[in-house]
Amino acid sequence: MAKDGPDWDGLLKWSIAHSDGTRAPRALSEEDRKWFMEAMQSQSVDVVKRMKEITLVMQTPEQVLEAQGVTSVDIEDMLEELQEHVESIDMANDLHTIGGLVPLLGYLKNSHAGIRAKAAEVITTIVQNNPRSQQLVMEANGFEALLSNFTSDPDITVRTKALGAISSLIRHNKPGIAAFRLANGYAVLRDALGSENVRFQRKALNLVHYLLHENRSDCNVVSELGFPRIMMHLASSDDAGLREGALRGLLELAQDKTGGDSDGLGGEDEKLKQVLQERIKDISLMSPDDLGAVREERHLVDSLWNACYNEPSSLREEGLLVLPGDDVPPPDVASKYFEPPLRAWTANQEDNRAPDTENKEATPLLLGFSPPTA
Repeated sequence: MAKDGPDWDGLLKWSIAHSDGTRAPRALSEEDRKWFMEAMQSQSVDVVKRMKEITLVMQTPEQVLEAQGVTSVDIEDMLEELQEHVESIDMANDLHTIGGLVPLLGYLKNSHAGIRAKAAEVITTIVQNNPRSQQLVMEANGFEALLSNFTSDPDITVRTKALGAISSLIRHNKPGIAAFRLANGYAVLRDALGSENVRFQRKALNLVHYLLHENRSDCNVVSELGFPRIMMHLASSDDAGLREGALRGLLELAQDKTGGDSDGLGGEDEKLKQVLQERIKDISLMSPDDLGAVREERHLVDSLWNACYNEPSSLREEGLLVLPGDDVPPPDVASKYFEPPLRAWTANQEDNRAPDTENKEATPLLLGFSPPTA
């Protein structure tokens, strides 16, 4: 093997030579077996050990790290590595066991915006589709720290990442949703929709749609806070993602009947009709390629028109609702080459738990010292 790293070319040639299908498999010689194991073990990382080392760094005071020459960029790189490890649900839950969750949450208050943003990203990965870690983060007051960054951090990227983490934290998490309501979260979402950052607005719209879909009773609150008019404005945005998000939210409000016969649009039906007519006009002037790109928007406009006015939109009459090829799925050219994401794979196969080690490039320790030995 090369001294600089694994002999990947050698491994490839060895693998091809032993599995090309042209001859029956043969027993490995002791020399081949030893060479192969050394090649693979050179890339083996003890994930739990490495997470303990990262935890030690996170527990170290910032001034001590700076004195040792550790920069904020180094910390961000370390958090990037941690995020890869906690893709495994087992590793995500183990982070709390080894003492790493609390210092990670502490990074949400770090003086460097990049570290605050990256910490929120790691938390998003930890709690995504993971009820146990959602509970642990809630118990460690992680929701409050994330909400603070979402509400008032001066850096828009930090606010956006915090919103993403909150969305994952409270999804399918009743205590989390209750905490969001009690913290006047809808008012903060309304302020987010009024920002000028498209990505921030998109994430806010996605969370609004999820909350309304899961809790119809919240439609009245959203309507009283003035969301319908804000979403009507965003439905005319130049950004297709914003338009779709706004139309989804409006559709949830239009279909709400918890307040009786009236919908949740807060008396903005005429304004909405103007917005939808403008969208229909713009769609009718699009080229075939552009029409294909706004398939979701076409259906949302028609569904919203039907929900509000009890009749199909003119998109249906003009043959613009369903176009040739709309129902044909794209060819599947990737599934046989790529495995699904680790978190989704684990969620679908509860019995196949992730191993404690992963094959990946060896990562140098961030600091010179190591955890104290017994």
